[in-house]
Amino acid sequence: MIGYNIIATGSKGNAVVIEHEILIDCGVPFKALAAEWKTLKLVLLTHIHCDHFQPSTLRLLASNRPTLRFACCDWLCKPLVDAGVPISQIDVLTPGTMYGYGICNVIPNMVKHNVPNCGWKVWLPAGKLFYCTDMNNLNGIAAPNYDLYMVEANYEDEEIQAKIAEKKLTGEYIYEKRVLRDHMSVAKINDWLYANMGSNSAYIYMHCHQDKEDIT
Repeated sequence: MIGYNIIATGSKGNAVVIEHEILIDCGVPFKALAAEWKTLKLVLLTHIHCDHFQPSTLRLLASNRPTLRFACCDWLCKPLVDAGVPISQIDVLTPGTMYGYGICNVIPNMVKHNVPNCGWKVWLPAGKLFYCTDMNNLNGIAAPNYDLYMVEANYEDEEIQAKIAEKKLTGEYIYEKRVLRDHMSVAKINDWLYANMGSNSAYIYMHCHQDKEDIT
């Protein structure tokens, strides 16, 4: 069974620690990682939005842990350097390619969002993990019979359509329209899960929508 600690998930911050060694997303203050940062060996990053990418936290992780590796795709290399992470600690990975880190193997997969973004396939001694949030769809991405899926289920279709209709009547800004364009619904992720899960697979809904949030 894969061990995990969800530090935060949602539009106010995202960070998940896997097996006390792997941090996926880093959109929280450094103090939120107080119980975990000393054992981390690898940071997997997805995209530039501040709820997933906090420069000050990344800088402190790098300075306190000079052997820590930061894995990302090319769109996050410069932001990492600008944040203060030494280039010697950064691994720029190609989407769709597997890389070995000793503690695990990883594959980044590009997904559709309003900025370049990726999900992560992580192969561990304890099992296989698929992690992905902030995507409109998972077309073309398969992860059959993984042990754990940590995936976005941002909104219920009927509920968000009702909110859009209500806000149209009152003339409010309808940020839910951005949610429909850039995020994954419960129905869509369930269809994908049913097509990929095995009999012993588990899943966790991530990045669930909360009203009045700043959606990114």
